[in-house]
This record gives sequence, structure tokens and C-alpha cells, in this order.
Amino acid sequence: MADSSVHHHDVHSLLSSPQRDFLLRNNTDQVKIDSLKGKKLGFYFSASWCGPCQRFTPTLAEVYNDLSPNGDFEVVFVSADKDDEAFNSYFSKMPWLAIPFSDTETRKRLNELFHVHGIPHLALLDETGNVVAEDGVRIIRDYGAEGYPFTLKRVQELKDQEEEAKRNQSLRSLLVSRSRDFVISSDGNKIPISELEGKTVGLYFFASSYRSCALFTQQLKEVYQKLKTKGESFEVVFIPLDDDEESFKEELETVPWLSLPLKDKTCPKLIQYFELSKIPTLVIIGPDGKTLHHDVSEAIEEHGVDAYPFTPEKFVELDEIAKAKEATQTLESVLVSGDQDFVIKNDGEKIPLSKLTGKTVLLYFSAHWCPPCRAFLPKLTDAYHKIKAQDNDALEVVFISSDRDQNSFDEFFTEMPWLALPFGDSRKEFLSRKFKVSGIPMLVAIGPSGRTVTKEARDLIGLYGADAYPFTEERIKEIEAKNDEIAKGWPEKVTHETHEHELVLSRRKNYYCDDCNEEGHNWSYFCEECDFDLHPNCALGDKGSKDGVKEEEKPKDGWVCDGDVCTKA
Repeated sequence: MADSSVHHHDVHSLLSSPQRDFLLRNNTDQVKIDSLKGKKLGFYFSASWCGPCQRFTPTLAEVYNDLSPNGDFEVVFVSADKDDEAFNSYFSKMPWLAIPFSDTETRKRLNELFHVHGIPHLALLDETGNVVAEDGVRIIRDYGAEGYPFTLKRVQELKDQEEEAKRNQSLRSLLVSRSRDFVISSDGNKIPISELEGKTVGLYFFASSYRSCALFTQQLKEVYQKLKTKGESFEVVFIPLDDDEESFKEELETVPWLSLPLKDKTCPKLIQYFELSKIPTLVIIGPDGKTLHHDVSEAIEEHGVDAYPFTPEKFVELDEIAKAKEATQTLESVLVSGDQDFVIKNDGEKIPLSKLTGKTVLLYFSAHWCPPCRAFLPKLTDAYHKIKAQDNDALEVVFISSDRDQNSFDEFFTEMPWLALPFGDSRKEFLSRKFKVSGIPMLVAIGPSGRTVTKEARDLIGLYGADAYPFTEERIKEIEAKNDEIAKGWPEKVTHETHEHELVLSRRKNYYCDDCNEEGHNWSYFCEECDFDLHPNCALGDKGSKDGVKEEEKPKDGWVCDGDVCTKA
């Protein structure tokens, strides 16, 4: 939020130029700047090439249209487009005013004045020209038209209301809006929310375009139908996050439960209220209207109907069951499903899983489209060959693909000297759930007994290479003790010509040396103030090993690659 006593502006001076005293509408009509006197204003910095802008503009337009009847709020578009054609095409979708694209000087001046370092950016001014908020995008996203007039006082009022609503939460406070006190059924009927009170209700946040939602919906259907057969007082309500009306209708027709209407204003409020971080998410509201659990989707995937009634006591019971399963886990219980009792070589030959019994097996979750996966592959391959050279029967790796298609899988798998699940194998979904794979590459180590040794084998390979084998806690302690011994002879602090501050010997898991630009592990001479790393070999003038790998490739739809990991968006 802004301090209005510091940021005060004359609107006419801000928006006009010596040659111009007007703004434009998207039909080319000119609107005198003086007509904005006494109005609250939003300066909207945006561009057609900007994906986040394209997503935010409809949200801002909805708020603008809600407030327009009052006649005291206006938005001015300040374009960052590259040419007049792009500006006109983008502006044609906007119901507000704009600075002419030809007035480059005014647009540049406003960018500097409002410290615009990224877009979309929305600066909000009151009727006297005081800046009331420089983070208008967040306010609009969080509160919509209810945030008006977007002052610090109003935002605080809404926060206080949210806290009060959480203290007095009920099913009605969650689902009822000013214009709606019902949910809809698959046949379009309106079902009063009062009919759901006293039941255990699952709020299912979903989007029909997400494959993970499609898979979970099938599992939830089975659970729902079993609970209904038992006569349990349980209901599910879709919280749809779709954009396409037809896709939503088709999805609703296939399920036996209820839904909020598509694009209902309660949906984004519930996203904010429950601090939604992923989909699918199934929030459980108890019979008293209070939140029992913020997401039981993983519990349903793992335990099915046995997760009901989703109480804290039930989750303690499920944890005990999970611990008992882990204690008796075998390689077969992890990798065998029905007649799927094999893996394949990259020539297509089937290898019975019985051949892997008694070995340390690494489950390698990866994909051809994922740059961090491609960067990690040479390190894993090197470690694999070194471990096999010591004992050929000690280790095996099984590639579990998240590739888009068979060709991508085949191309990537040909680079690997180990085994794989066949492309599209149904065991992949089970393994991803079991080991909670949210980012790739991921490497899970299964010991000779069949029990999970660690889900962090990727980091261990990155840090220690083949020396990390067999990836046990005891082995890692041995390596760390040796590393401590190596560092004993090094000075605690050094200065170096590449950096102005003193550098302190520090434990650093993974980093890139700011001198040689190569990857480093374990120890760094580090400046915390500047986030500056020097490999000890560079800091102390010794010859260093260089094994960093960097590649760029477009991530798969629904995934985001950041640094050395790709995660589900």
C-alpha cells in the first residue's frame, strides 16, 4: 500500500502533453482529461504480449464494469506494447481509457514515476490525486469490486471481515452470496444450500482441462457412490475453475454431485479463503460448518473410502496404517500391479521384476521436455556406470516418464543405459502418488530389502555422485565427516579480487560459483549480503573440477521449470 501523504499528483499534468489534452476510448473517441476531475483513477500498465496481463485484464474489466454505474472511477491504460497494431488489438478488449500509443514520452514518464518494474501493474489514486495503492493488481485479485475505494482502511476492513468470517464459519458463509443461496445439480436444478447443512461436505476445486483432476474425479466418484450406498451423510460441491462453459457442462453431467455455477464470484473468494495452492483439492467441511481438513485428495488417492469421515482421529489411524505398510514394503508391492510385473530395456525386451529383487533400485521420475532432467541425466549416468563397475549386480535404475508422447519417451530412453516402465504404464500414477512427486527430476532409492531408503537420491547424486551409494543415512554421515576433515585446513574467511566483501567459509548444498560459473557443492566461500559464492578451489587458487550442465527447452504444458526443478503449475 502507498503513503498518500508522500505520493500526490496533479492528474492533468500526469496525463496531458503540450500537444494533447485528451485520452482515447477504443472506438477512437476523445475524452477530455479535465472530465476526470474528482474521480478515483487506476493507472493500468499492461501489454498484449504479457501472459499475466492477458489473464488479469478480464478480472479488472469485471471490476470496472461493476463500479461504472457509480461514475466516480476510471482506468487509464498505459501500454507497453511493441507497435500500434498490437496496442489497438489489445485496447479493443478494454472498456476504459488509454494514453495514445503515439505519446511515447508520456508513457515512459509514467513508467518512471510509478516505478513500474513489471507488468501487470496497477497504481490507484483517490479523487485528490493521492496514491492510495501501488499494488492494485493484488487488491483487485484478492477483493474485486468489494475492495473499492481501494484504500488502506478499506483493505484492512476486508481483512478483519475475513478473520471474523473464519471465526464464525458456516456452510452458508462459505457458499451463499448476495444473489445466490443455492448450488446446481447435474441436470441444472437449483438445490438450496440449506439442504446441505448438517452434512459432511467436500468442496472440490477442479478444472476439467487438468488430467490430474480427471483422474481424481474418477476416484472420488467411487468413494462418493460407496458412501451413498452406506447411507452416509456426505455431499460434494464442485468449485469450478474452468473458463469454457461447454467443458464445464459436459463434466457436470458425468458426476453425481453438485456445483457452484461456473464463474460464480464465490469461486475466487474460496480460492483465497482456503489459500489454494494446487488442483485437485478437496476441502472437507464438517457437519458443524467448520473446516475438518484443507485437502484430502491425497488421502482419497491412497486410501479410498477408508479415509472417511476425514477427521483428525481418522488421519492418525491412516498414518499408523501407512507406517505399517512401509515397514513391510517390498519391491513387488511398489512395482507390481496385476499382470504388470515387468520393466523394459530400451530395445523393448521385458525384464521380470524378480530380476531386480535384492538390488538397490532407483526410481527415476523424469521427462525429455524438462531442462533440469536433461541436465541431471549425465550426472546420473556417470554415477550409474561407476557403481556398476564396482558391483554389476548392486544397482538398477527404472525410468518413470512424464513425457508427452511415445516418440519423446523413446528418444529420451535411448540415452539411458538402464530400464524403464513402458510409456503410459498405469503404475506411473500410483508411484507418483505414493512418493508425492510434485517436481522432476526426482530420484527415489529403494533398498535391497524393498523398503524406501530416501526420496532425496537426486540431491545425493548431485552432491556426492557415485560415492552416495547405497544412499543410506549412515553412508551420507560418512561422506559429510570426510568433507569436514577436508575443510579443516581451509581459512574461515578470505578476500578475493572478484568481490568487495569478505567471504566466509559456509556449507552450501548446491550453488554456481560466481567466478568460474561452474556448479559447486558442500562448501563455498560465501557473502550472504550479496548472495555471492566462490568455489573453494577458486577462492584458494587451486584447480577445480567442473561438472555444471545447463540447457534450455520449453517445459511441458501444466509445468513450470525454475532453476534445477520442474514443478506442476
